[in-house]
Amino acid sequence: MPAHESERLKQNLIEKAHQLGFVLAGVTTALPPESFPKFQEWIAEGRHAGMSYLATERSLSRRSDPRQILPECCSILVLGIPYDRPNHPSGGVAAYAWGDDYHDVLKPQLQAVVAYLEDQVGHPVPNRWYTDTGPLLERDLARRAGLGWIGKNSMLINPQQGSYFLLAEILLGIDLPADDPLLTDHCGSCTRCLDHCPTGCILPDRTLDAGRCISYLTIENKGEIPRDLRELVGSWLFGCDICQQVCPWNRFAVERGDERFAPRPGVPPKNLVDEVTLSAEAFNHKFKGSPVKRAKRRGYLRNTAVVLGNRGRLEDLPGLASALDDSESIVRQHAAWALGKIGGTAARQALQNALAFETEATVIAEIEASLSLLE
Repeated sequence: MPAHESERLKQNLIEKAHQLGFVLAGVTTALPPESFPKFQEWIAEGRHAGMSYLATERSLSRRSDPRQILPECCSILVLGIPYDRPNHPSGGVAAYAWGDDYHDVLKPQLQAVVAYLEDQVGHPVPNRWYTDTGPLLERDLARRAGLGWIGKNSMLINPQQGSYFLLAEILLGIDLPADDPLLTDHCGSCTRCLDHCPTGCILPDRTLDAGRCISYLTIENKGEIPRDLRELVGSWLFGCDICQQVCPWNRFAVERGDERFAPRPGVPPKNLVDEVTLSAEAFNHKFKGSPVKRAKRRGYLRNTAVVLGNRGRLEDLPGLASALDDSESIVRQHAAWALGKIGGTAARQALQNALAFETEATVIAEIEASLSLLE
Protein backbone atom coordinates (compact mmCIF):
# COMPACT_ATOMS: atom_id res chain seq x y z
CA MET A 1 0.00 0.00 0.00
CA PRO A 2 1.44 3.42 -0.94
CA ALA A 3 2.58 5.54 2.02
CA HIS A 4 -0.05 8.24 1.51
CA GLU A 5 -2.87 5.66 1.40
CA SER A 6 -1.55 3.95 4.52
CA GLU A 7 -1.44 7.28 6.35
CA ARG A 8 -4.98 8.13 5.27
CA LEU A 9 -6.22 4.71 6.38
CA LYS A 10 -4.59 5.20 9.76
CA GLN A 11 -6.15 8.64 10.23
CA ASN A 12 -9.58 7.31 9.26
CA LEU A 13 -9.17 4.47 11.72
CA ILE A 14 -8.19 6.85 14.52
CA GLU A 15 -11.14 9.11 13.70
CA LYS A 16 -13.45 6.11 13.91
CA ALA A 17 -11.96 5.22 17.29
CA HIS A 18 -12.61 8.78 18.50
CA GLN A 19 -16.23 8.50 17.35
CA LEU A 20 -16.58 5.34 19.44
CA GLY A 21 -15.44 7.15 22.58
CA PHE A 22 -11.71 6.50 22.63
CA VAL A 23 -10.23 9.90 23.45
CA LEU A 24 -6.71 8.56 22.94
CA ALA A 25 -5.55 6.63 19.90
CA GLY A 26 -2.12 5.92 18.46
CA VAL A 27 -0.27 3.33 16.44
CA THR A 28 2.98 1.55 17.21
CA THR A 29 4.97 -1.22 15.58
CA ALA A 30 4.95 -4.93 16.42
CA LEU A 31 8.49 -4.76 17.81
CA PRO A 32 9.12 -6.36 21.21
CA PRO A 33 8.42 -4.03 24.16
CA GLU A 34 11.50 -2.30 25.52
CA SER A 35 10.41 -2.89 29.10
CA PHE A 36 10.35 -6.67 28.86
CA PRO A 37 13.77 -7.19 30.51
CA LYS A 38 12.59 -5.07 33.46
CA PHE A 39 9.39 -7.13 33.59
CA GLN A 40 11.45 -10.33 33.73
CA GLU A 41 13.51 -8.87 36.57
CA TRP A 42 10.32 -7.85 38.39
CA ILE A 43 9.02 -11.42 38.12
CA ALA A 44 12.36 -12.89 39.25
CA GLU A 45 12.25 -10.69 42.35
CA GLY A 46 8.78 -12.01 43.21
CA ARG A 47 7.18 -8.57 42.99
CA HIS A 48 4.14 -10.11 41.26
CA ALA A 49 3.06 -11.65 44.60
CA GLY A 50 0.33 -14.26 44.09
CA MET A 51 -0.28 -13.51 40.40
CA SER A 52 1.46 -16.69 39.27
CA TYR A 53 -0.19 -16.51 35.84
CA LEU A 54 2.20 -13.68 34.98
CA ALA A 55 5.23 -15.89 35.47
CA THR A 56 4.35 -18.90 33.32
CA GLU A 57 6.60 -19.73 30.39
CA ARG A 58 3.74 -19.13 27.96
CA SER A 59 2.90 -15.76 29.50
CA LEU A 60 6.50 -14.57 29.43
CA SER A 61 6.98 -15.72 25.85
CA ARG A 62 3.89 -13.89 24.64
CA ARG A 63 4.68 -10.70 26.54
CA SER A 64 8.16 -10.65 25.04
CA ASP A 65 6.90 -10.17 21.48
CA PRO A 66 3.40 -9.35 20.15
CA ARG A 67 4.07 -11.65 17.20
CA GLN A 68 4.00 -14.57 19.61
CA ILE A 69 0.30 -13.75 19.93
CA LEU A 70 -0.45 -12.82 16.32
CA PRO A 71 2.32 -13.93 13.92
CA GLU A 72 0.93 -11.67 11.16
CA CYS A 73 1.06 -8.60 13.41
CA CYS A 74 2.55 -5.55 11.70
CA SER A 75 0.98 -2.72 13.70
CA ILE A 76 -0.75 -2.19 17.03
CA LEU A 77 -3.54 0.32 17.55
CA VAL A 78 -3.52 1.49 21.19
CA LEU A 79 -6.62 3.18 22.57
CA GLY A 80 -7.64 4.99 25.75
CA ILE A 81 -11.14 5.67 27.08
CA PRO A 82 -11.81 7.87 30.15
CA TYR A 83 -13.72 7.05 33.30
CA ASP A 84 -14.91 9.44 36.02
CA ARG A 85 -12.35 11.43 37.99
CA PRO A 86 -13.51 11.64 41.61
CA ASN A 87 -13.97 15.17 42.94
CA HIS A 88 -14.79 13.82 46.40
CA PRO A 89 -13.77 10.81 48.55
CA SER A 90 -14.48 7.72 46.47
CA GLY A 91 -16.21 5.66 49.14
CA GLY A 92 -13.61 2.94 48.99
CA VAL A 93 -14.12 1.72 45.43
CA ALA A 94 -11.61 2.62 42.72
CA ALA A 95 -13.24 4.99 40.23
CA TYR A 96 -12.84 2.66 37.24
CA ALA A 97 -15.11 0.16 39.00
CA TRP A 98 -18.03 2.50 39.70
CA GLY A 99 -19.87 1.58 36.53
CA ASP A 100 -20.14 -1.35 34.15
CA ASP A 101 -17.26 -3.76 33.65
CA TYR A 102 -14.94 -2.33 31.01
CA HIS A 103 -14.26 -5.80 29.64
CA ASP A 104 -17.92 -5.99 28.61
CA VAL A 105 -18.24 -2.33 27.60
CA LEU A 106 -15.25 -2.21 25.28
CA LYS A 107 -15.71 -5.52 23.49
CA PRO A 108 -18.27 -4.29 20.89
CA GLN A 109 -16.34 -1.05 20.40
CA LEU A 110 -13.11 -2.87 19.62
CA GLN A 111 -14.98 -5.19 17.29
CA ALA A 112 -16.47 -2.13 15.57
CA VAL A 113 -12.99 -0.67 15.00
CA VAL A 114 -11.85 -3.91 13.35
CA ALA A 115 -15.02 -4.12 11.25
CA TYR A 116 -14.47 -0.54 10.05
CA LEU A 117 -10.88 -1.31 9.08
CA GLU A 118 -11.87 -4.40 7.14
CA ASP A 119 -14.60 -2.44 5.37
CA GLN A 120 -12.06 0.21 4.39
CA VAL A 121 -9.54 -2.25 2.93
CA GLY A 122 -12.13 -4.63 1.48
CA HIS A 123 -10.81 -7.85 3.00
CA PRO A 124 -10.37 -9.57 6.39
CA VAL A 125 -7.43 -8.39 8.49
CA PRO A 126 -5.76 -10.73 11.00
CA ASN A 127 -6.34 -9.23 14.44
CA ARG A 128 -6.43 -9.77 18.18
CA TRP A 129 -7.85 -7.23 20.60
CA TYR A 130 -7.44 -6.94 24.33
CA THR A 131 -8.36 -4.68 27.22
CA ASP A 132 -6.35 -5.80 30.22
CA THR A 133 -7.12 -9.36 29.17
CA GLY A 134 -4.09 -10.49 27.19
CA PRO A 135 -0.37 -11.05 27.73
CA LEU A 136 0.75 -7.59 26.63
CA LEU A 137 2.85 -4.96 28.35
CA GLU A 138 0.18 -2.47 27.40
CA ARG A 139 1.55 0.63 29.08
CA ASP A 140 4.83 0.17 27.22
CA LEU A 141 2.93 -0.13 23.94
CA ALA A 142 0.83 2.92 24.81
CA ARG A 143 3.94 4.95 25.59
CA ARG A 144 5.46 3.89 22.30
CA ALA A 145 2.27 4.88 20.45
CA GLY A 146 2.53 8.41 21.87
CA LEU A 147 -0.35 8.18 24.35
CA GLY A 148 1.72 9.30 27.33
CA TRP A 149 4.63 8.48 29.60
CA ILE A 150 4.90 5.93 32.39
CA GLY A 151 4.82 7.83 35.66
CA LYS A 152 6.58 7.13 38.92
CA ASN A 153 3.44 5.32 40.10
CA SER A 154 3.71 2.99 37.04
CA MET A 155 0.52 4.48 35.55
CA LEU A 156 0.40 5.79 31.99
CA ILE A 157 -0.06 9.57 32.17
CA ASN A 158 -1.25 11.71 29.27
CA PRO A 159 -0.45 15.44 29.46
CA GLN A 160 -4.00 16.39 28.40
CA GLN A 161 -5.98 13.55 30.04
CA GLY A 162 -4.08 12.60 33.19
CA SER A 163 -4.35 8.90 34.05
CA TYR A 164 -8.07 8.26 34.61
CA PHE A 165 -8.53 6.18 31.47
CA LEU A 166 -8.58 2.52 30.46
CA LEU A 167 -6.32 1.07 27.78
CA ALA A 168 -7.13 -1.31 24.95
CA GLU A 169 -5.02 -2.70 22.13
CA ILE A 170 -5.75 -4.16 18.70
CA LEU A 171 -3.00 -6.20 17.08
CA LEU A 172 -3.35 -5.87 13.31
CA GLY A 173 -2.00 -7.84 10.39
CA ILE A 174 -1.66 -4.68 8.31
CA ASP A 175 1.15 -2.14 8.15
CA LEU A 176 0.18 1.32 9.40
CA PRO A 177 2.52 4.27 10.01
CA ALA A 178 3.71 4.36 13.62
CA ASP A 179 3.26 7.42 15.80
CA ASP A 180 6.19 9.00 17.61
CA PRO A 181 6.52 8.07 21.27
CA LEU A 182 6.29 10.75 23.94
CA LEU A 183 9.93 10.94 24.99
CA THR A 184 9.68 13.56 27.73
CA ASP A 185 9.22 12.46 31.33
CA HIS A 186 6.94 15.06 32.87
CA CYS A 187 7.08 13.70 36.43
CA GLY A 188 10.20 15.75 37.11
CA SER A 189 11.12 15.93 40.78
CA CYS A 190 7.55 15.30 41.98
CA THR A 191 7.22 12.40 44.44
CA ARG A 192 3.62 12.85 45.60
CA CYS A 193 2.56 9.33 44.60
CA LEU A 194 5.47 7.77 46.50
CA ASP A 195 4.95 10.01 49.50
CA HIS A 196 1.22 9.32 49.81
CA CYS A 197 1.14 5.55 49.17
CA PRO A 198 0.04 4.11 52.54
CA THR A 199 1.88 0.81 52.12
CA GLY A 200 4.99 2.10 50.35
CA CYS A 201 4.43 -0.28 47.43
CA ILE A 202 5.72 2.13 44.75
CA LEU A 203 9.33 1.29 43.90
CA PRO A 204 12.01 3.71 42.65
CA ASP A 205 12.17 2.06 39.21
CA ARG A 206 8.50 2.86 38.40
CA THR A 207 7.25 -0.59 39.26
CA LEU A 208 5.19 -1.81 42.22
CA ASP A 209 5.66 -4.37 44.94
CA ALA A 210 2.28 -5.94 44.18
CA GLY A 211 2.15 -7.79 47.50
CA ARG A 212 1.92 -4.43 49.28
CA CYS A 213 -0.38 -2.68 46.81
CA ILE A 214 -3.91 -2.04 48.11
CA SER A 215 -5.36 -2.79 44.69
CA TYR A 216 -3.71 -6.21 44.70
CA LEU A 217 -4.62 -6.90 48.32
CA THR A 218 -8.31 -6.15 47.77
CA ILE A 219 -8.78 -7.67 44.30
CA GLU A 220 -6.20 -10.20 43.05
CA ASN A 221 -5.26 -11.49 46.49
CA LYS A 222 -7.44 -14.50 47.27
CA GLY A 223 -6.10 -15.21 50.75
CA GLU A 224 -5.86 -13.23 53.92
CA ILE A 225 -4.71 -9.63 54.00
CA PRO A 226 -1.47 -9.64 56.04
CA ARG A 227 -2.06 -8.34 59.56
CA ASP A 228 0.58 -5.62 59.26
CA LEU A 229 -1.14 -4.20 56.17
CA ARG A 230 -4.78 -4.27 57.29
CA GLU A 231 -4.74 -0.87 58.98
CA LEU A 232 -2.97 0.57 55.92
CA VAL A 233 -5.82 -0.58 53.66
CA GLY A 234 -7.80 2.20 55.32
CA SER A 235 -11.24 2.60 53.73
CA TRP A 236 -10.54 0.82 50.43
CA LEU A 237 -13.05 -1.93 49.65
CA PHE A 238 -11.98 -2.58 46.07
CA GLY A 239 -8.87 -1.18 44.46
CA CYS A 240 -7.17 2.10 45.29
CA ASP A 241 -6.87 5.51 43.62
CA ILE A 242 -4.54 7.33 46.01
CA CYS A 243 -1.56 7.60 43.65
CA GLN A 244 -3.88 9.02 41.00
CA GLN A 245 -5.71 11.34 43.38
CA VAL A 246 -2.48 13.07 44.39
CA CYS A 247 -0.96 13.23 40.90
CA PRO A 248 -0.82 16.88 39.69
CA TRP A 249 -1.44 15.81 36.10
CA ASN A 250 -4.93 14.61 36.96
CA ARG A 251 -6.11 18.18 37.27
CA PHE A 252 -6.47 17.81 33.49
CA ALA A 253 -8.48 14.59 33.67
CA VAL A 254 -12.17 14.92 32.77
CA GLU A 255 -14.54 14.87 35.73
CA ARG A 256 -17.09 12.81 33.81
CA GLY A 257 -15.75 9.97 31.69
CA ASP A 258 -17.59 7.66 29.33
CA GLU A 259 -21.21 7.39 30.53
CA ARG A 260 -21.03 3.60 30.68
CA PHE A 261 -18.55 3.91 33.55
CA ALA A 262 -20.80 6.26 35.53
CA PRO A 263 -21.59 5.11 39.09
CA ARG A 264 -24.13 2.32 39.43
CA PRO A 265 -26.69 2.40 42.26
CA GLY A 266 -25.03 1.30 45.50
CA VAL A 267 -21.47 1.63 44.19
CA PRO A 268 -19.77 2.85 46.29
CA PRO A 269 -22.07 1.55 49.06
CA LYS A 270 -23.93 4.04 51.24
CA ASN A 271 -24.39 1.74 54.24
CA LEU A 272 -21.14 -0.14 54.63
CA VAL A 273 -22.09 -2.44 57.49
CA ASP A 274 -24.80 -4.04 55.35
CA GLU A 275 -22.11 -5.22 52.92
CA VAL A 276 -20.44 -7.53 55.42
CA THR A 277 -23.53 -9.77 55.58
CA LEU A 278 -24.41 -9.86 51.86
CA SER A 279 -25.63 -13.30 50.83
CA ALA A 280 -24.21 -14.92 47.72
CA GLU A 281 -27.43 -14.18 45.88
CA ALA A 282 -27.45 -10.53 46.98
CA PHE A 283 -23.78 -10.08 46.07
CA ASN A 284 -24.26 -11.56 42.60
CA HIS A 285 -27.35 -9.44 41.98
CA LYS A 286 -25.76 -6.22 43.19
CA PHE A 287 -22.53 -6.60 41.25
CA LYS A 288 -23.74 -8.29 38.08
CA GLY A 289 -21.80 -6.72 35.22
CA SER A 290 -19.52 -4.84 37.64
CA PRO A 291 -15.73 -5.13 37.97
CA VAL A 292 -16.27 -5.64 41.71
CA LYS A 293 -17.32 -9.23 41.02
CA ARG A 294 -13.66 -9.95 40.32
CA ALA A 295 -12.97 -9.93 44.06
CA LYS A 296 -15.72 -12.54 44.52
CA ARG A 297 -18.05 -12.45 47.49
CA ARG A 298 -15.54 -13.81 49.98
CA GLY A 299 -12.93 -11.26 48.98
CA TYR A 300 -15.37 -8.36 49.04
CA LEU A 301 -16.73 -9.29 52.47
CA ARG A 302 -13.16 -9.84 53.73
CA ASN A 303 -12.31 -6.32 52.57
CA THR A 304 -15.48 -4.90 54.10
CA ALA A 305 -14.63 -6.41 57.48
CA VAL A 306 -11.18 -4.81 57.38
CA VAL A 307 -12.61 -1.41 56.46
CA LEU A 308 -15.19 -1.65 59.25
CA GLY A 309 -12.41 -2.51 61.68
CA ASN A 310 -10.43 0.50 60.53
CA ARG A 311 -13.52 2.70 60.83
CA GLY A 312 -13.86 1.69 64.48
CA ARG A 313 -17.54 2.34 65.13
CA LEU A 314 -19.38 0.54 67.92
CA GLU A 315 -22.58 0.49 65.87
CA ASP A 316 -20.86 -1.83 63.37
CA LEU A 317 -20.31 -4.57 65.97
CA PRO A 318 -23.61 -6.44 65.39
CA GLY A 319 -22.90 -6.75 61.66
CA LEU A 320 -19.38 -8.01 62.29
CA ALA A 321 -20.66 -10.43 64.92
CA SER A 322 -23.07 -11.84 62.33
CA ALA A 323 -20.15 -12.26 59.92
CA LEU A 324 -18.55 -14.65 62.43
CA ASP A 325 -21.17 -17.17 61.23
CA ASP A 326 -20.34 -16.72 57.53
CA SER A 327 -19.75 -19.88 55.50
CA GLU A 328 -16.37 -18.54 54.29
CA SER A 329 -13.53 -18.87 56.79
CA ILE A 330 -11.70 -15.91 55.22
CA VAL A 331 -14.68 -13.68 56.09
CA ARG A 332 -14.91 -15.01 59.65
CA GLN A 333 -11.17 -14.50 60.11
CA HIS A 334 -11.20 -10.84 59.12
CA ALA A 335 -14.44 -10.16 60.99
CA ALA A 336 -12.70 -11.47 64.12
CA TRP A 337 -9.80 -9.10 63.51
CA ALA A 338 -12.18 -6.18 63.05
CA LEU A 339 -14.02 -6.96 66.28
CA GLY A 340 -10.73 -6.98 68.15
CA LYS A 341 -9.76 -3.69 66.56
CA ILE A 342 -13.00 -1.97 67.57
CA GLY A 343 -13.08 -3.56 71.02
CA GLY A 344 -15.59 -3.27 73.81
CA THR A 345 -17.72 -5.70 75.82
CA ALA A 346 -19.97 -6.63 72.89
CA ALA A 347 -16.97 -7.44 70.70
CA ARG A 348 -15.42 -9.62 73.41
CA GLN A 349 -18.69 -11.51 73.93
CA ALA A 350 -19.15 -12.12 70.19
CA LEU A 351 -15.61 -13.46 69.90
CA GLN A 352 -15.98 -15.74 72.93
CA ASN A 353 -19.24 -17.12 71.57
CA ALA A 354 -17.67 -17.80 68.18
CA LEU A 355 -14.64 -19.47 69.71
CA ALA A 356 -16.86 -22.13 71.29
CA PHE A 357 -18.02 -23.35 67.87
CA GLU A 358 -15.21 -22.42 65.42
CA THR A 359 -13.29 -25.33 63.86
CA GLU A 360 -11.02 -23.58 61.33
CA ALA A 361 -7.49 -23.12 62.70
CA THR A 362 -6.84 -19.78 61.01
CA VAL A 363 -10.08 -18.34 62.39
CA ILE A 364 -9.44 -19.71 65.87
CA ALA A 365 -6.00 -18.07 65.85
CA GLU A 366 -7.53 -14.76 64.76
CA ILE A 367 -10.22 -14.91 67.46
CA GLU A 368 -7.65 -15.71 70.13
CA ALA A 369 -5.40 -12.87 68.94
CA SER A 370 -8.30 -10.43 69.11
CA LEU A 371 -9.36 -11.64 72.55
CA SER A 372 -5.83 -11.16 73.82
CA LEU A 373 -6.04 -7.52 72.77
CA LEU A 374 -9.26 -7.10 74.72
CA GLU A 375 -8.07 -8.55 78.01
